[in-house]
Amino acid sequence: MTPDSSSILHTDCCIVGGGPAGAVLALLLARQGISVTLLEAHKDFDRDFRGDTLQPSVLTLMEELGLSEQLLQIPHSQAHQPHMHTEQGDFTFIDYSRLKTHFPFLTVMSQVRFLEFIIEQAKQYPNFQLLMGANVQELVESAGTIQGVRYRGQGEWHEVRATLTIGADGRHSRVRQMAGLAFPTSNASPLDVLWFRLPRHPDEPDELTALVGHGQFIALLNRDTEWQVGCVIAKGAYQTLRKQGLEAFRQSVVKAVPQFSDRIEQLQNWSQIAYLSVETGCLKRWYRPGLLLIGDAAHVMAPFGGVGINYAIADAVVAANILTAPLRAKQVTLQDLLRVQRRRALPTRLIQTFQSIIQRQLFLPGLDSTQPFQPPALMRLPFVPRLLARFLGFELIPVHVAPAAQQPACPTS
Repeated sequence: MTPDSSSILHTDCCIVGGGPAGAVLALLLARQGISVTLLEAHKDFDRDFRGDTLQPSVLTLMEELGLSEQLLQIPHSQAHQPHMHTEQGDFTFIDYSRLKTHFPFLTVMSQVRFLEFIIEQAKQYPNFQLLMGANVQELVESAGTIQGVRYRGQGEWHEVRATLTIGADGRHSRVRQMAGLAFPTSNASPLDVLWFRLPRHPDEPDELTALVGHGQFIALLNRDTEWQVGCVIAKGAYQTLRKQGLEAFRQSVVKAVPQFSDRIEQLQNWSQIAYLSVETGCLKRWYRPGLLLIGDAAHVMAPFGGVGINYAIADAVVAANILTAPLRAKQVTLQDLLRVQRRRALPTRLIQTFQSIIQRQLFLPGLDSTQPFQPPALMRLPFVPRLLARFLGFELIPVHVAPAAQQPACPTS
């Protein structure tokens, strides 16, 4: 259905999806004086078990925007030297503490709070508009060029016309589907992940920890009063675990993490446990005339390494840097969109290759209950934890925020 003319909104850039990639891109474009409209299908940002890890690169980008001090006022925890506890002893597998940065740590922060913070910054610019509960249903296309979207909101059809439409609507991107773009193959991971939360006692260690042994590989993320617990499982094992029953699952967790014996009973039903089917993929082409995909819409990441949010935000920064001038001129070419993909495709493929190696060389052996877990010898070399921190924390070629225009749209008071 086509909305009447009174329901058609005109903007320079229409961003579909209010996750990290979409929200940060909206802020960066608004800061440059670009008219930007952000559409979010949900009525709030509160979705449980979203990624909560911010690498040092994101804090550095926030510093370049003058926002790092404010951001760090939000409750969070910091991991300087994440370590792994095995049957053979403990060792540090990533060492952020020696990075030459103002932020030598991994930050664990509620993604809900992070998104709310970014949106509040964007709202200071009069050329930014946020529409919640805007469920995009169709692309507006003419002569092969995407010219905007049609969405349902408050029971009615609406339309946004834009010089450029950005699909930042996540791993199950509807924009990607409507544009006829698809991953060439689904790189099936051999693993899946179960997430849940348990209370954290004040006297317990605050560093990010991985516990490996007895056929279990469990990660503990400090969320102040709670542990966010990630249980790595073999692909396809979830239904078997369900059939064995919740009590059997609880006991397997306690076997790997004995300290949870006093609180595991708080897992009362399977609805408290989020199941993530791990897959990876990267589009061959991230764009069509008038349309660009970024973040998980363009490349689905595995959770291993805690980099998904960070690569999505890096996509947003590169897109803003390259596309600001074309958007000001109200003419974005395919060459402009190709430049964004070329800048981001290599780092994306490198990290996905790294994740695949880690899954097969580290996580899969950790799930083998028939023999003691032996971490790869390479991981015990003293320089490797520092190299991993550099690679995960900043990518091989770090991105930076372009200076604001000399006369950007002035923030509202």
